[in-house]
Amino acid sequence: MKKPLVFSLALILIATVSFAQKDKKKIIADLDAKKDHYKEIAKELWTNPELGYLEENSSALLQSELEKEGFTIEKGVAGIPTAFTATYGSGSPVIGVLGEFDALPGMSQDAVPFRKARVVDAPGQACGHHLFGTGSMAAAIAAKDYLKESGKSGTIRFYGTPAEEGGSGKVYMVRAGLFDDVDAIVSWHAGDRNASNPSTNLATISGKFRFTGKSSHAAMAPELGRSALDGVEGMNDLVNMLREHTTESTRIHYIITKGGDAPNIVPKEAEVYYVIRHSNRKEVKAVWDRVVKAAEGAAIGTETEMTYEIIGGTYEKLPNEPLSKIMHDNMTLVGGVEYTPEDMEFAKEIQKTLGAPKPIESAGEIQPMEFTYGKASADTGDVSWNAPTAAVNTATWVPGTPAHSWQAVAAGGTDIGFKGMMVAAKTIALSAMDLFKNPKLLDDIKADFNKRRGSDFKYEALLGDRMPALDYRKN
Repeated sequence: MKKPLVFSLALILIATVSFAQKDKKKIIADLDAKKDHYKEIAKELWTNPELGYLEENSSALLQSELEKEGFTIEKGVAGIPTAFTATYGSGSPVIGVLGEFDALPGMSQDAVPFRKARVVDAPGQACGHHLFGTGSMAAAIAAKDYLKESGKSGTIRFYGTPAEEGGSGKVYMVRAGLFDDVDAIVSWHAGDRNASNPSTNLATISGKFRFTGKSSHAAMAPELGRSALDGVEGMNDLVNMLREHTTESTRIHYIITKGGDAPNIVPKEAEVYYVIRHSNRKEVKAVWDRVVKAAEGAAIGTETEMTYEIIGGTYEKLPNEPLSKIMHDNMTLVGGVEYTPEDMEFAKEIQKTLGAPKPIESAGEIQPMEFTYGKASADTGDVSWNAPTAAVNTATWVPGTPAHSWQAVAAGGTDIGFKGMMVAAKTIALSAMDLFKNPKLLDDIKADFNKRRGSDFKYEALLGDRMPALDYRKN
């Protein structure tokens, strides 16, 4: 009597899997049918790159596309003119998709395999955020279509997140409570390989130290001057000595953003911009406090005045293994990036300029899932401590290409970048479909999230209660 029951259950399981595969094939086919349209949007963002908090056209373009698709748009969220949310559907689960679109200063580059700025000293998409924003938008639209056609309960929400590059845009959005009702976040980033790894990275605090002294003729009356630049250089000397007495994974970066107006004038004003990183946000705060003391000591020693402003601060990323596994399985189904002969020729020329190239064929492979410890930082970290979050990387760049390089900008303006973008869009859309189709998957995802975060966690933004630094790129 048990055999017919077992046989029936097997048939039900096979049918369920068959229907799921049919749904996934349709999502993939629909995205393939729209790939040229999404390529045009990504190319527009690549051609007209905009810096953090200044992404008016980029944000408006993505909003327009989502509005056409039936999403409800909320503009200017968290006090940021270029931040927005786009929501479709109702009820649970609520699945979020992140989309970035800001560029980097001075990284203008043409879509050619040699160094050639499109516009000298202009911004460029050196971290692939034109692909990030467009690919995530495409995934959100595909997930919306699935909800509409299947009649499933659920909400898909796209987050238009500006100023990731040093502006901590997502932190203000988290602080404003925009992620409080989200069950899971599925995201991605441009890269040189296809991988879905539960991973962490480095927390950060960044800020500007401003010194004020007294100007004077540097030759005729130097004794009357108090050099603000001396204050900056004294601070830098002290911080450089501090490096010997920090934990091994600490990173300290700085640039002098203002050093005076002329060498024969004792500088009255000077400014230095610092970024502190560590794998633990508590250590970041501790090192930051020591850097502040170095600045205070330099001001005393040079008889200048010092003020400082925290510009940004981000948490280390909280990994989520069950959600990463869902995304890994879907990326495996989608497959990697296939190069044409033209792509291969471009890639070979790019690799001649790289210090550590990797096999070009790896762009077509899906890397095994493994836990990784990243050395970069991102404001996605704050999101991951407020909602279960996982992200994939796809091969939008020639294997071996580092982020923040002209080679990344170049590949991001070619079919290599656009193909990697569509791999990400499909992976995210399929993962969102899995969560809508089987909400019980969220049980393991939330259990992993709660275990890693701890029961006593209380969110406090590292940048405090300051308003968004909307002008941090204007100078």
